[in-house]
Amino acid sequence: MGLPLVLLLLLPAVLPARCCEPPEGSAGAVRALSARLLGLAGVPERDPDPAVYLALRLAREHHPRLERRYLERLQEAFQHPFGRSLQDHGRWDAEHSMSAAEPPHTGRLALYLLGLRATCPTHRPHRSLVTWLKYYLEEDWTGSRRHGHPLTNYYQYGLGVLALCVHHKRVREEVIRRLLTAQHHGRLGHSGSAVDTEAVVALAFTCLERRRLVGTELAAELRAAAHRASRSMAEAQGPDGIIGNIYSTPWALQVFLATGMCQTEPAFGHAMAALLDNLEAFSTAATMAQVLPVLHGRSYLDIASLHCQEEPDTLTPLDVEALAEGASPGSKTVQLVVECPLPWCYDLKLYDRLVPVPAAASLLDVLQAAAALEPHDFSFHTQDTFQGPFLTEVLGLEARQKKRNYWQLLTAPNISLQMGEWWVGVPGEVAGVPHSPMAAVSPQTVVPLSTGIADYRPQDKEILILRLSEW
Repeated sequence: MGLPLVLLLLLPAVLPARCCEPPEGSAGAVRALSARLLGLAGVPERDPDPAVYLALRLAREHHPRLERRYLERLQEAFQHPFGRSLQDHGRWDAEHSMSAAEPPHTGRLALYLLGLRATCPTHRPHRSLVTWLKYYLEEDWTGSRRHGHPLTNYYQYGLGVLALCVHHKRVREEVIRRLLTAQHHGRLGHSGSAVDTEAVVALAFTCLERRRLVGTELAAELRAAAHRASRSMAEAQGPDGIIGNIYSTPWALQVFLATGMCQTEPAFGHAMAALLDNLEAFSTAATMAQVLPVLHGRSYLDIASLHCQEEPDTLTPLDVEALAEGASPGSKTVQLVVECPLPWCYDLKLYDRLVPVPAAASLLDVLQAAAALEPHDFSFHTQDTFQGPFLTEVLGLEARQKKRNYWQLLTAPNISLQMGEWWVGVPGEVAGVPHSPMAAVSPQTVVPLSTGIADYRPQDKEILILRLSEW
């Protein structure tokens, strides 16, 4: 006897869609990338990152002992700032006002809560963590009264809503409508084109609608908004399959997976092929954590449905740092240029020097070498964030979010690099925005960097430009 009609109708929703997973021939490369990330996670000198833990938990293969050890490190890191309730913290809000230099930790705490939901067995978060995140969402929004956007950004704000939803915590309708309004008016990113921010917000909308945490009318609005975001990302796809840039493409694929559009949208397969063709671009723990979930056919919405009994203990860590140390002998010379095209700057080009560095040096190493060579002529400062160090000041000129300016990183390489943009000084947002033409280098040869200062490794004879820009 055949299957009942009801079961036949339910099969498409129960069985995994093969078209929503990477091609079978890519399994070896994806497994190797997971092993590399597991190896980096085992380095005790590296600060634990909730996004790394999420990528390990969303993988198809696991190393339970190392994952538990990494979770313990995360818990130790988050216990001090968030281990007490707001009431026990006494006059915390008066002593650490959000109008001061330190912004709300919305995104960092949201990722940690997502990580706790992904544990096996599931860890119920302490009530104080949820209270803290709700508090941060409200404090974060106080920035809109003066600046028209959250004190952090819509990426972190959307991540906070997503984390509460995955934990099945209700969110006030006003908080949700703030994101709906921002999406409707194109405020989610610089020039309304930040793919990663729009993707995180779309994931939050889909979660709220799917988990029935809102009323029928609002659920319909959220479903329509998530669909608009999916269509917008598909339309923004370039001929090379990349959506936004190589690092924002995984976020777009998460939306296709979460909304089910991966089964019908040709942009999904095209973008997945682009990621697999450019795996070498994901060479740091942060970027590996960004791409691995979709390479395993999963989004952050799958965190709530992980099953411990289905996790094979078959993944072995790969010592990436040991391989890297023996792979890059020699040295290189990088041309470092600092520009300020803003009207109040006294000159366009403020610094232009050749900087010799080791062959494996990152952009951060180049900046440190320049400061050591000419401490009176070159100086810079960074701010540590959960996404790595962000450039905040060069030659005494500060990049300040309140003034809507940032240090844009550009390169004029000898080889072609993937188009993209890393918004230094605006954590959590990657977007493509037109930039003014270079004075010393042809605009056609200038490429915005697509990773952070600690991760990007310039080539020999490459020109690196730090430009103070407005957004």
